[in-house]
Amino acid sequence: MSDRHIVLITGANTGIGYEAAKALLESGRSYCILLGCRSLEKAQYAIERLGQEVPSTRSVLDAVQVDIASDESIEGAFEHVSASHGRLDALVNNAGASFDWELKAGQISLRESWNKAFEVNVRADPRLLFLTSGLSSLQRTSNKLLSAGDLTPPAAGWPKEDLPAFDTMAYRSRKTALNMTMLNWAWRLANDGVKTWCVSPGFLATNLGNSADLLKQRGAGDPSIGGRFVRDVVEGQRDADVGKVVFNDGTVQPF
Repeated sequence: MSDRHIVLITGANTGIGYEAAKALLESGRSYCILLGCRSLEKAQYAIERLGQEVPSTRSVLDAVQVDIASDESIEGAFEHVSASHGRLDALVNNAGASFDWELKAGQISLRESWNKAFEVNVRADPRLLFLTSGLSSLQRTSNKLLSAGDLTPPAAGWPKEDLPAFDTMAYRSRKTALNMTMLNWAWRLANDGVKTWCVSPGFLATNLGNSADLLKQRGAGDPSIGGRFVRDVVEGQRDADVGKVVFNDGTVQPF
C-alpha cells in the first residue's frame, strides 16, 4: 500500500478537475492522484499532458475509468481503487456537466435538460469535496433577483424569449441541491472522521457548457485558480470551515 496521500478526482481530464490534479503535482507533498474520467483514453491523454506540464514532481498519476451517471461504472471504479490502492484519503467530487446550452440550441427539451443535469451533478456518492458554484447561494440569488432587483424580470407570457444569455436556472438549482447533498453527507460521516465541504472556486473560464471564450470576455479567471483552491482544501487550509461552502477568497459562502 502506498504511503502517498491518495486522491481521486472525478472529471479530471479538463477544467478545474485537471487543474486540481496539476496543482497537487506542483505541491511539495507527495500524492498518488487518481484521474477519474469517463474513458481511460481521456485519462491517459490527461496524464500525458500533465507529465509534460509538470515534469518534475514527487507525485504519481493513475487512470481510473468512472462515469458518475452509471452505477456499474462507479462499482467498477470502487473495485479498481480497492484492489490497486486499498484506500482513499480524499475524493474531489468534481465531475459535472451543464446542458443549458443544448436547451437554448433546441437540441433537448426543458425536461431533458433538468433530468440530465441532476443525473450527473447530484446523484453521485460523494465523500469529501464537492465542487459547487457561487450561483448556488439562495441568499445571494434572492438579493440579486428579488430583494435588490438588480435584473428586470422578463415580460409576461410563455415562452420566456427575452431572458439574458447568461440565464442559468437549471445550473443554479442543481448546484443548490449539491450543497444540500454535502450537508447530509457531512452529518452522516461526522463520526467517521471525514471532513466534508462544498468548494466554490469562483467565476472561472471553464468549458462547462462550451462557453469558455464567452466567460473570458465577461472577466472570468483562469481555471488554475480553482485547481489551486481545491489543493488548499485537500491540504487542510480550510479545516476550520468543515460542513460549509468555502469560497476561494477565504470566506464562507452563504447558503
